[in-house]
Amino acid sequence: MPKLKTNRSVQKRMRVTKSGRIKRFKANKSHLLTGRTAKRKRFLSKPGFVAKGFEKAINRCLPYGA
Repeated sequence: MPKLKTNRSVQKRMRVTKSGRIKRFKANKSHLLTGRTAKRKRFLSKPGFVAKGFEKAINRCLPYGA
């Protein structure tokens, strides 16, 4: 069976945890930050997890994990 290609853009944006969940980084943290509250910026810097409905599609893009 041939090797499967990893989707490079997904690999750069997401990581697979030891428990198998997919960790992602949140958007809206790059520029125009003066208009956002400190609390919002603080919570945007923390990683989030991919929703259960998208996990199957993401796992297809990452056949060998990230």
